[in-house]
Amino acid sequence: MATVLDSDSILRGRYEIVRLVGQGGMGAVYRANDLRLDGRICAIKEILPALLIDQRGPDLDLGQTIEQFYQEASVLARLDHPNLPKVSDYFSVDGREYLVMDFIEGRDLQEIVNEALRQKKHLSEAQVLLWASQLLDALEYLHGQDPPVLHRDIKPGNIKITPENRLKLVDFGLVKVLQPDDSRTVTVVQGRGTVAYTPLEQYGGDTGHTDVRTDIYSVGATLYHLLSGTPPQDAKERFLKSGLLDPLRQLNPAISTRTERAVFQALAMHPDERPPTIAELRQTLFGADNSKKDPTTDLLPPPTWNEILHKNRMLIGTTVFLFFIAAAISIYDI
Repeated sequence: MATVLDSDSILRGRYEIVRLVGQGGMGAVYRANDLRLDGRICAIKEILPALLIDQRGPDLDLGQTIEQFYQEASVLARLDHPNLPKVSDYFSVDGREYLVMDFIEGRDLQEIVNEALRQKKHLSEAQVLLWASQLLDALEYLHGQDPPVLHRDIKPGNIKITPENRLKLVDFGLVKVLQPDDSRTVTVVQGRGTVAYTPLEQYGGDTGHTDVRTDIYSVGATLYHLLSGTPPQDAKERFLKSGLLDPLRQLNPAISTRTERAVFQALAMHPDERPPTIAELRQTLFGADNSKKDPTTDLLPPPTWNEILHKNRMLIGTTVFLFFIAAAISIYDI
């Protein structure tokens, strides 16, 4: 494992490392202060291309790998969406490549689902679908880029919920840019994702055919975990033994049949059996009329009288006031 940066280290004369946030086989993520913009806190993603040689052998063209990093970092820097952290800078120091992006406050969905398990309960379907709607917004934006951008590592641990309850899809460590003249994807950071959320085709590495349906599988696996409290069986095990995936409503009977059906379609082993686009996954999950109303409306319990009174308190107050004015005028006329 490579050494991590010390606290108080300063990168590029601008970014002061505060602490290590997380570390993996390809590098680390740090919390840092932006010394040029007082009060701005950022996350710095460190990538060590040299470690790819250990994973992929000495034939790796490190120069080409670094060039690809800069190409893809420039793509990320152009992205601007409320459910994605903004990438603001990228650079190289001492053989390490860095992405600078917004630091997202809040908890990730892995923490949230673990807390629900400790309390021996499931997350509500309505809440999970509210998060799902925001996640699909982010992915529809990524897939709509020219060329399309794939995330390839969607999982509860890479989805954060801010204190304002806004979802943020983080960690671009396995991001792929889909080349318009090639059915394959290329990246500076070759990876396999996280087993429970990774479709079979992603294990093919550079020779594997991955497209937007790869992210759709990972969305299905993520929703399965959030709704059931347990990750799905991984794709390799399911390939060897069909019928291994436990029915979602067996694990959580409170889930609607529509949601279960949509999740299982997204988790289809063969890409051709999954929804081909995020838009079609959204329709399968929420129904054709979801653009006209909150897609979770039908899942929510009816409002209580207290909620109705609170929501309409201004109208009720005005009505009562006018009633007393009218009564007073009537008495005066008498």
